[in-house]
Amino acid sequence: MLPTILIAEINQQLETDFSALASWFDAAEDLRHYRPGHGGWTIAENLEHVALTNHYLLILIEKGATKALKNAHGLDLATELAARQSVRARLDEINQPGAFTWMRPDHMAPQGLKTGPEVAATLRQQLLQCQAVLNRLPNGEGVLYKTTMSVHDLGKLDVYDFVYFLGKHVERHLAQIANVAAAYSAAAR
Repeated sequence: MLPTILIAEINQQLETDFSALASWFDAAEDLRHYRPGHGGWTIAENLEHVALTNHYLLILIEKGATKALKNAHGLDLATELAARQSVRARLDEINQPGAFTWMRPDHMAPQGLKTGPEVAATLRQQLLQCQAVLNRLPNGEGVLYKTTMSVHDLGKLDVYDFVYFLGKHVERHLAQIANVAAAYSAAAR
């Protein structure tokens, strides 16, 4: 896939996903703080977890982008682009709750330390940060560095796939949020 098409596709996914996250901050407070009967996270906790996880993913993405740009001076970009093998099909499984077993680290668990508006502002900033990374790698430079991803045994991901992973993680929690909202509606009947 051509870099401009790939970047546009990832950017569109991010805008859609982050917009969907943002819409949940407008939900009624009792809905955002409803705890499902099975003991899962509330909508507010899911939103906080996404922001926390994005923080740590973006540290790796930023480092990868910096290293990819450095590698652009020593590697043949055309050769690397031609040899690129994305694990897109496996990445697409990330947004499906229950598709694989993985326990998130404790430091990514919601703690309730930020208000809803603070989490919303963090998520807006994270979207802009993802877009800035993509803008710094407009010609395919993101393929020039890979970072290991242990989740779902994905292995080494280039910068584009790492940003795509972040979006799929957002989608995973959007599905969980929808399940909480459905449970809330069912309990209200």
